[in-house]
Amino acid sequence: MGARIVYLHGFNSSPQSFKARLVADAMAASGNAADYACPALPPQPAAAIALATAAIEQLGATALIGSSLGGYYATHLAERFGLTAVLVNPAVRPYELLADHLGPQQNFHTGDAYELTQADVDALRTLDVATLTRPERYFLLATTGDEVLDYRQAVARYRGSPQLVIEGGDHAFRDFGAHLPAVFGFCGLAPSPQL
Repeated sequence: MGARIVYLHGFNSSPQSFKARLVADAMAASGNAADYACPALPPQPAAAIALATAAIEQLGATALIGSSLGGYYATHLAERFGLTAVLVNPAVRPYELLADHLGPQQNFHTGDAYELTQADVDALRTLDVATLTRPERYFLLATTGDEVLDYRQAVARYRGSPQLVIEGGDHAFRDFGAHLPAVFGFCGLAPSPQL
């Protein structure tokens, strides 16, 4: 049985994000489309975790890929379900970052408008994982040029985990496609000619 992967997108993002589409296309090209899911996570943390949990259970996921806020969610869920997780420019303490952005928000891809509340920020804090039980289960990919998050927080957070820290770059991680073979390999997906 091969790897079954759930991708968790970031804040105000969607399954149509650059990285999510790259992963979906690569999974389809290698004949693994049925072993991939990328739920459209709602902005409310409890609802996002519930939907991600359903996707993990329905797919029988063996690995997670999480980007930005999705990386924070992936850490929580990897601990809960004992999964492997690849974290791409992950948020480490999103409840601190987003506390300064309360109020009206709009999803970058769907245009959906909503209100980010203090209750949402408080809910994020409840998902924090104090200690990683098995750091070797996590693979961190971070760019030093991330303009949204301080990559050093992620490097410290995932100390003891395999890490690929790339000089420069940005939060979107535009050269993510070049690292898909390493990502899929860590997730336990056998290499294919398409990768």
